[in-house]
Amino acid sequence: TACARELGHTGPGHSGPGPGTRAPAPAQGWSLKCPPLAPQAKRRLPVHQPNAFPSPARQFTDPPLPRGAPEMPLYKERGCYICHQGVRMLEGVRQAQWLTKTKLVEGLPPAVQAIMDNPALGLQELEERAERVVSHARLWDTAEVAPRREKYCPVLFENLMHLCRLMSGKYPSLSKRMLARNFRIATTWERESILLQVRGLSGILMNSMTPIPPVASKEEILATKEHVLETFYPIAPTIDLQEVNVYKELNDTGFRDGYPYSHPHTLFFLESANVRTNRFRPEQLRAKMLMFAFGNALAKAKALHGNDPKVLEQPVVVQSIGTDGQLFQFMVFQLNTTDLVPNDGVKNLVWIDSDQNLYERAQCVPEIKKKVVTKPAGISGFQPDTFKKFLALYLHGTV
Repeated sequence: TACARELGHTGPGHSGPGPGTRAPAPAQGWSLKCPPLAPQAKRRLPVHQPNAFPSPARQFTDPPLPRGAPEMPLYKERGCYICHQGVRMLEGVRQAQWLTKTKLVEGLPPAVQAIMDNPALGLQELEERAERVVSHARLWDTAEVAPRREKYCPVLFENLMHLCRLMSGKYPSLSKRMLARNFRIATTWERESILLQVRGLSGILMNSMTPIPPVASKEEILATKEHVLETFYPIAPTIDLQEVNVYKELNDTGFRDGYPYSHPHTLFFLESANVRTNRFRPEQLRAKMLMFAFGNALAKAKALHGNDPKVLEQPVVVQSIGTDGQLFQFMVFQLNTTDLVPNDGVKNLVWIDSDQNLYERAQCVPEIKKKVVTKPAGISGFQPDTFKKFLALYLHGTV
């Protein structure tokens, strides 16, 4: 055994210790047998005893129940679908067209295009300055290596507006404009059997003392009777809109009576969130632009002509521009009718020029490979036509 080998015994016939072995143990005080192992104690898992711990005494009371819906003064059985700043329409512009009874025309209207092509206005003189203001917003107006979108997008917008205001020397009526921020709009209409509202914050609005003249002629307006609005069955046209039962039917432009700059001119939407998922996709942005341009036009039309549905003798025109600091969306909306319930009859009109880059790339830090500058810092791919469109919409209604 192991104990015997440890004491130097190799077998039963061994008579004494051999070389390299230990001497035999004394007769007393030693045992040749290994001590028996103590029996291992059996483990017993704890058994959960129900109600082993008393339940703690409640130190709080339940909150009071809310009042029942019928007791709310503004509660209505008929639901209303709300379009606000956070609504992202699944079907994009097609859905907004159906909700606003609008026909889409690609590109900008001829009146705006004529401003761009007029050499007497001297728009080419501002092209170089426009490129510099882009560099200022993307490269110079920061202490960081690369400015964040929430920083450079508003700065770029203010710089472009500053360039547009320089034209007030030639056209003094441009000084009769006002920018309104954080104003709220509310307008209500029916589409087929659906009650709809546009309300809440409405971007940055440039108001003017005089309205924009109609873009489409009376013949073009009457020709919209033949247009058939596109549907997207089985998707409901109210998808992604917020349905509420507590609401008030309002038509409010957001400005008091007697306000001198009472005519909406151009809405600006800045998608300046740093995280891509927090920004609207271009199609969703165009749908929001259409809904709020329609909402401002409808609120103004009802303030001027009353709430009765009818074809307007003097259509209301509202423009809209949306950008994320690089990609621009341009829109001109003309409200021709407030009779929005049926699908037939005169339609409204919208012109959209989508996905126009102001520049291709802003290189904040030069790219160096093998000690050679492959991409220098600066703005590349500047598109002057995009700036001309921005300036033409600003001048529209005055030039």
